[in-house]
Amino acid sequence: MFEVEIKVPADIDAVRERLREAGAERVDARRQRDAYYDAPHRDFAETDEALRVRHESPLPDGIGGETESSADPDAETTKLTYKGPLLDEGSKTRTEHETAVVDGEAMAGVLSGLGFEPAAIVEKRREFWSFEGFTVTLDAVDGVGEFVEIEREIDDEDAIEATRDEALEALDRLGLDGDSQIRTSYLGLLLADGDGAD
Repeated sequence: MFEVEIKVPADIDAVRERLREAGAERVDARRQRDAYYDAPHRDFAETDEALRVRHESPLPDGIGGETESSADPDAETTKLTYKGPLLDEGSKTRTEHETAVVDGEAMAGVLSGLGFEPAAIVEKRREFWSFEGFTVTLDAVDGVGEFVEIEREIDDEDAIEATRDEALEALDRLGLDGDSQIRTSYLGLLLADGDGAD
């Protein structure tokens, strides 16, 4: 599975309004707390890989509502994700493998037992919109800023370039400039500011 993604800095309130005007549908809104890990056998910063445990909870009122969700705390989900190195110079396309985790504390214990060390925590509030066959995500990232991501998952590596071009065209229709894209992860942006170490 390949995730073709482009991320640009943006005023998310303005983009939300453009999405509404374009007839896009808001699909979900969630708070995410991502714990990233360093591997004992290689340097993920050098290999451009990532391993994270993500805790998610619903934000019924979207990212403009209350910071903490009033939703049932049992609705929180946890996922383990591995992201491979960037595959395309014109986007943030990567191989990605993700699976649900029943017990986040047990997963942290497994990783610790194998020598994986916590590297940083990234917290964000996100709204997910469906637009022209893409998922458009409005992100408010603690300590980093506001961004818009547009992405689609594909199975065929040969379709990366065409999918990237379609994503750039969709961004343009939302009044966003694909040339301003940032290929650095939120983790990388946070660590560059010196705020990410736990």
